[in-house]
Amino acid sequence: MTLSMKKLARGAALAVLAGTVATACAPGTAKTASSEDKQTGTVKVWLYDEANRAPKEQVVAQAVADFKAKHAGVDVQVSYIPTDAGPRAEKMKGAFNDPSSAPDVVEFGNTDLFGYTASGGLADITSDLANWEEGKDLPQDLKDTAVVDGKTYGLPWWLGVRALYYRTDVFTELGLAAPTSYAELKSAAEKVRSAHGDMLGIAVGGKYTFGALPFVWANGGDLATANGSAYTSALDSEKSQAGVKAYTDLFTDGICPAQQCADLTGGKTVESFAAGKAGMAILPNSSRSAVEAGAAKGKYAIVPLPGAEAGKIAPAFSGGNDLGVMKSTQHRSLAVDFIKELASKKNQLALFDAMGNLPTLTSARAEVVQKQPWLKPFTDTIEAGTKFVPKDAAWAKIDAQNVVPTMLQKVITGKADVAAATKEAAAAMNTSFSGK
Repeated sequence: MTLSMKKLARGAALAVLAGTVATACAPGTAKTASSEDKQTGTVKVWLYDEANRAPKEQVVAQAVADFKAKHAGVDVQVSYIPTDAGPRAEKMKGAFNDPSSAPDVVEFGNTDLFGYTASGGLADITSDLANWEEGKDLPQDLKDTAVVDGKTYGLPWWLGVRALYYRTDVFTELGLAAPTSYAELKSAAEKVRSAHGDMLGIAVGGKYTFGALPFVWANGGDLATANGSAYTSALDSEKSQAGVKAYTDLFTDGICPAQQCADLTGGKTVESFAAGKAGMAILPNSSRSAVEAGAAKGKYAIVPLPGAEAGKIAPAFSGGNDLGVMKSTQHRSLAVDFIKELASKKNQLALFDAMGNLPTLTSARAEVVQKQPWLKPFTDTIEAGTKFVPKDAAWAKIDAQNVVPTMLQKVITGKADVAAATKEAAAAMNTSFSGK
């Protein structure tokens, strides 16, 4: 699977999800050139590089050809930028500070958007997308991930979510059914561990932010609440604490021992399940290729991660990448037309075929599920409603400081109880939100 999809497994974009660790470096403050809207010339495009770029390049090349056929006298220059946080942050900082070197169109992780808009680097494309016919096929919760203070700054291009992978052979042996509630998940994890002492009942990680958050959301909690454009942490609310407790209660000797699991990241949980060392794991759609290449191949199935109540699906983080237009562009209309072309249903389907990236358009997702039925648990999760991180540039700092993993690890290792750990985490988040 591609590097951009793998970042969702690491909890970075999705990253996932994509990744969120990619937001750790602030881009600086943009210097805006005089605004123009040239209808000829070259549209410069920056897209994420890939470990295996060829399939993506083929999709992009066809989109460029279709775009140029509709725009006589216009050329498109595509460059590929690093996905690693440090080099990419420097590249974007340079573009924001020197409009002459900036692209017209840029791909970015959806959690990067808040820092970029705070720096003044992205154009408001609300009105540009209002009459995009295919855009009516975008679910509102996905549209909302690209909105800051009522204005749209990105077009969701592809996404990734997590679901529950489980070992069918082990579950059959123990007479277990796929869990449909938290209680069933915990009970199944205990029975797997009891019967197979060399396996984790479920691979969970103290450093796996986007594995933990569905438990918070499923219990009615959240990372933060908004009052206008200002955020206040909600991690220490009663409902959030219930979710933190539900997740950290899985770190027991009878399920996933703290000494083994406190330091696990999202990527390490993928490795554990793929290697046949766990009965269950919360993994993104992009991890299936790794599982297929491991000892668990042919011995697993996937269902939506169950919520707190039977029959409910736990909300998943909506990871993925967006396409945006730089505020400094001299080709605004052409840039908007190009992102519409690249994010069209035709090209979202082509991107899925080439790379496995889940489409953001509802009808396109329905088509890929027909082609690949194993994706249905992920699309069911999306349709049940996804969640997102606070739409604030401070999230980059909060994420870089490992506020959530630190909170989880303190509870898991017994250094603090849930009340104390969540209170401390909430205070750290509020410090960042207030800009201190």
